[in-house]
Amino acid sequence: MNQQTPHLIVNPTAGRGRAAKHVPRILELLAQAGVTPELHISDATGDIENLVRSLLASDARTLLIAGGDGSVHEAVNGILGSRSDATFGVIPVGTGNDFAKAAEIPADWVTATRLLADRLTSNASPRRIDAGRMNERFFANGAGIGFDATVTRYASEYRLPIGDLVYLLGIFRAMAKGVATPTMTIRCNDIVWDAPLTLVAVSNGPWVGGMFHIAPMAQHADGLLELLIAAPVTRRRILRLLPKLVQGTHMGEHEITHHSITRVQIDSSAPLASQLDGEVQPLQQQFEIEVLPAALRLL
Repeated sequence: MNQQTPHLIVNPTAGRGRAAKHVPRILELLAQAGVTPELHISDATGDIENLVRSLLASDARTLLIAGGDGSVHEAVNGILGSRSDATFGVIPVGTGNDFAKAAEIPADWVTATRLLADRLTSNASPRRIDAGRMNERFFANGAGIGFDATVTRYASEYRLPIGDLVYLLGIFRAMAKGVATPTMTIRCNDIVWDAPLTLVAVSNGPWVGGMFHIAPMAQHADGLLELLIAAPVTRRRILRLLPKLVQGTHMGEHEITHHSITRVQIDSSAPLASQLDGEVQPLQQQFEIEVLPAALRLL
């Protein structure tokens, strides 16, 4: 097959399993524009990353990812882990679709597919966007350590067809378990922060959990990451902060500290939960995070 043939990689479990139903229509929309991709269906966690690595080793140059933030996360790790300069596009059929929203990809997957097909047939130049790295893993949208990672783990266990509201259920469940405040040592921008904290968020894009505007100033192509630190808060205070997190008006609250950074080192007094692009990571105590400017080529 010609190496310029685009490869469509579909995560059928994205969107709480609804993505699989969209495959025939996605192929139809692409065909209407004269785009005939080679189709690949992932069948397990980690499969997209392995597929991407295999395709890139076979000289594939254009990847179309139909899925959510977890699918983008795996694709980005496949691309950057292969040290490839391949181009990728996203058809947002996931639950939160935070990366797509930050990249100004239409939320409606039909519109996004048509736009992607138009860009392919017109040979549009890809956009250069930043990525991030935490220890040995890469991320496209953001990293979270502490409370939000616990919320993400709980939210991922729900299979209810309620969209972003699964993250609210995750928050309530995490609150019921108690809000941990481990001591973290944070070093960045010649600043050392050593104190109990509720969470640390390092954002490349403005949204997490589909509905939380956690870093309103974040941009995908500015060579920076946005570090947000939340001091210990009570359950009642979390409930009062939730509407502000949705609206992006929390930045002036006294519990929140913000820095624009290119690199940060975080050490915890105990192993902590963390998440990258909504994907829960193994418990860790040391986190080295940095921005990778213009590392990705997005259609």
